[in-house]
Amino acid sequence: MKRIFFVEDDLSLIHGLSFALRQQGYEVVGARTCLEAKTLWQAGGYDLVILDVTLPDGSGFDLCRRFRQGSKVPILFLTAADEETDVIMGLDIGGDDYITKPFKLAIFLSRVNALLRRSGDFRQSDDTLQSGGITVHQLTREVIKDGMPVELTASEYKLLCLFLEHPNLVLSPEQILGRLWDCEQNYIDSSTLTVYIRRLRAKIEDDPSSPKRIVTVRRMGYKWNAAK
Repeated sequence: MKRIFFVEDDLSLIHGLSFALRQQGYEVVGARTCLEAKTLWQAGGYDLVILDVTLPDGSGFDLCRRFRQGSKVPILFLTAADEETDVIMGLDIGGDDYITKPFKLAIFLSRVNALLRRSGDFRQSDDTLQSGGITVHQLTREVIKDGMPVELTASEYKLLCLFLEHPNLVLSPEQILGRLWDCEQNYIDSSTLTVYIRRLRAKIEDDPSSPKRIVTVRRMGYKWNAAK
C-alpha cells in the first residue's frame, strides 16, 4: 500500500481528501503544523508528500527544503496563492507538481496518481542510459556525472531520462510536457518547464550559464547534445 504524507491545516479539506485517497487504496498520514510534520517525517517510508503552503506555524516551502535534504520522494504542493512567482518558487526548491485552490477532486486524484505512477515506473526499469558524461541506472534511479552521484527530484529525473532517450533530437515544449505530465496539459505552462530545465542544468552542467548538454534551440525547443 502506498503511503501518502498529507500536511494541511484545514480540517474539512483533510477529512475530504484523506477519505478520497483512502478510497483509492492509499494509506494517509496527516499533520496539521510544521512541528507535527517534522516529527512524523522521521518515521519515513512515504511514497508521496502533499504540502499546503500556508501553515499555522510556518511555510510548506520550508518543509519542502527540509525534506529535500535527504529524500527524493515526490512532493505535490497545494496552494491558495496562484501567483506565478509562488508556483515557480515551489518548483524551484524541489516540488514536483502543484495545484492551486480551489480545485476539482478528479484533477487532484489524477495528479496524485500520476506522480505515484511515474515514481513506480522509475523503480521498475533496469536499463542504463549513458551520454555526455552522464550515466543513469534506472533500476536504482542513480544518476552519475563524471563519476560523481547527482541528487535529482522525481520530475528532474524524468526530464533527464527523456533527454537521454532522445539524444541530438529537438524536443518541443509540448512534447516534453506531454511526457512529463500524463494529465491534462492545459494545467501546465511553459514557465513551469523553464524552471525544470534551469534546475536540471544547475545539477548536470559544468557551467549552467553556458549549457553544453541541454541546448536551447530557438523557437523550437531543447536538445540533448550527446557529443558534449
